[in-house]
Amino acid sequence: MSEITTTSTGLAPAVHTVRLEATNHEGCFLGKNVAPKKFTASAGSGFAFADLLFGLDLGNAPAFGFAYPDWRGHLADLNFRPDMTTLVQWSPGLQSVIGDYWQADGTPVGICPRNLARKLVDRLAARGFTATVAVEIEATLFQESIHEARAKGYRDLTPLGGSAGTAYHLAKSKDWNDYMSAVAHRLDEIGIEWEAWSDEDAAGQVELNLVPGDPISVCDAWARARQVMREVAFERGHTVTFMAKPTAGYGQASHVNMSLQRDGVNVFYAPDGPSPTMLHAVGGLLATMRGATSIMLPQITSYRRLVDLSGPPTTVTWGISNKSTAVRAVCGHPEYSRLEYRVPGADVNLYLAVATILAGVIAGVDGEIEPPDPVSDLAWCVPDLERLPDTITKAAEALETDLILREQLGDEFVDYWVGTRRWEWMQFHTTGGDPFAELSEWESARYFEFP
Repeated sequence: MSEITTTSTGLAPAVHTVRLEATNHEGCFLGKNVAPKKFTASAGSGFAFADLLFGLDLGNAPAFGFAYPDWRGHLADLNFRPDMTTLVQWSPGLQSVIGDYWQADGTPVGICPRNLARKLVDRLAARGFTATVAVEIEATLFQESIHEARAKGYRDLTPLGGSAGTAYHLAKSKDWNDYMSAVAHRLDEIGIEWEAWSDEDAAGQVELNLVPGDPISVCDAWARARQVMREVAFERGHTVTFMAKPTAGYGQASHVNMSLQRDGVNVFYAPDGPSPTMLHAVGGLLATMRGATSIMLPQITSYRRLVDLSGPPTTVTWGISNKSTAVRAVCGHPEYSRLEYRVPGADVNLYLAVATILAGVIAGVDGEIEPPDPVSDLAWCVPDLERLPDTITKAAEALETDLILREQLGDEFVDYWVGTRRWEWMQFHTTGGDPFAELSEWESARYFEFP
C-alpha cells in the first residue's frame, strides 16, 4: 500500500485501516474504520456521520422533550474533519486520527465537545493567555472478563489486585501491576506521556496521571488513554470502568489542574500567595460552579459520590492546599502554581469540563470577580457553606439559569445539554431506576461500559 502514502495524509506504508475518533456529548469515544484509499480521498473534505451520534442516549434511545437545533431531527449527515496533527500508529496496520464535527455549511457543530473546548481556548488566547492543564484519570479494575461482567449485570465483581482499598497500597497482586504496566507501555507506544500511576482508595481502583499540556492535546490524550485502558483490559481478560461509582463504596473522579500563562510566565504565581489573576479566576469558577456541576457530574450515578467526608467536594468553596474544597489553590511556585478543580467525576467528558472551567476563568478575569474568603478547615458538614447541586435535575436547573455560562458556552449547547440531562432523569424514573438503592441495577447496566 505504499502508493497511498502521501505527505498530506501521513499514512505509513503498511497501514490497512484508519480509525476516525471523537467523543460525543456523553463522553463516549466514537468513530469508524476506513480503508486507506478512502481516507486519502476524503481526508481534506471530511467524512459523513449521522447526527444521531448527538441524539441518542446511553441506552441507545433518541432523546426527546426539548428543542433540537436546526441541524438535528432528520438524521442529517455531519461532517467529521480529521485533525492530521493527531494521526498516530495505534497498532500494526492501524492508524488513528481524532477530529471534530462540522455542519454542511462549514460552521462548527455547537455541541461538538472538541469544537467547544477549542472555542474557549481561542477566546482565552484573544486575551493574551494560554492555559496548561492536567487530568487525573481514575478507574476501577475487575478480575472478570467483560463477557463475565456483562453476564453478572456488572455487579458483585472481583476487584483486580485484591480487596485492599488503601491509597498508594503497593502490596497488590501481580495481575494488577501487570495490567497497569501494559497500559503504560501502550501509552508510550502511541506517544501519550504519563507521569505516574498508583493505587487509589477503593479496591481495584487506580489513578493515572497524564503529563500537563495545552488543553486540546491533553483532552485528546485523555480520550485515547481511556481507550487504551479498555483495550488492555479486554486483551488480558479483565474489565475496567470509568463509572462515577461502580460499587456502593468509593466513587472516582477526574480532577482537572490548570494554570494560566502570559508570554510564557505563570500569572497564577505570586511570592506571597495567590496572584490577583488567580483570585479572579477562582471568583469566576465559584460564580459558575453550581451551573457547571451539571457538566462535571453528567449522569444519575455522578451524584451518588457527593457524600461528606468521603473525598469529593460537596460545597461551593475554595481553599489554599485544601483538598476538601471544590477548588484547591496550589501557590508559591513560579512554575507549579495552579488551580485544581475537584468536582468532575470519572464519567465527565473532559473536553466539556475544560471548556466549562475556561469559561469560568475567563469570566472571572474579565470581570475581576473577587472570591469569598478561602476555607481553611474541612469544607464538609458545615451548615453555612453553600452546597453543590446534589441531583441531576437540580444541577440542570442551575446551568439553565447561569447567564455567565450561557454567554461563554452558547445557548445552543446549554439548552441541548439541559434537555439531555432532564431526559436522563426521566429515563431513570420510568425505565427501571431505583432512587432509593445505593446503586441500582439500571445504573450498572447503563453506565458501567459507557462513557
